[in-house]
Amino acid sequence: MAVICYNRPSLGIDPASQTGEWRRTIVAEGDTQRPEAAKGLPKADVLNRFIAKFIDLLIVAALARLVPPVGFFAGMTYLLIADGLFQGQSAGKRLIGLQTLQCDTGTVVSFRESILRNIPFSAAFLCLMVPYIGWLAGVGIVLIETLLVIGNLQGHRLGDEIAKTQVIDRRTPAQESRPERPMDA
Repeated sequence: MAVICYNRPSLGIDPASQTGEWRRTIVAEGDTQRPEAAKGLPKADVLNRFIAKFIDLLIVAALARLVPPVGFFAGMTYLLIADGLFQGQSAGKRLIGLQTLQCDTGTVVSFRESILRNIPFSAAFLCLMVPYIGWLAGVGIVLIETLLVIGNLQGHRLGDEIAKTQVIDRRTPAQESRPERPMDA
């Protein structure tokens, strides 16, 4: 069972917190797996994460086709460091409005955490170089990562568990129907 809480984030990660707007956070009952700093972080929508990753993979594919030997390494480099760019946002996350934060501190990820969290996807990318068997292994890795994002309470995939990171939605949630303040006479 989930509980919907309205709170003002104290981590300073949301511009809405500076204006005093309330944020809606869905907290699962028995949420004891996350550190205290990450408990108030809103989980990113799974569909938004998939769209952002698809945009990033389009960039990787474009880079890989650039100049055959150099393009592959450029694509691999982008895949590894993408979340360390733009204050914890890859190009896809920036377009969709997502951000990657460290679970223990609530701060933006660095290139180190970005590389750690993207090791599974880079391994899948490397597997694509080997015909048939490698293709199956690459698809298997991506499938496992996808199932973990869908099935995990916090939306953590294997890369998030390795790097201790969380993807959050930075966009302001739609205003919920709340009673308005009485007008002053």
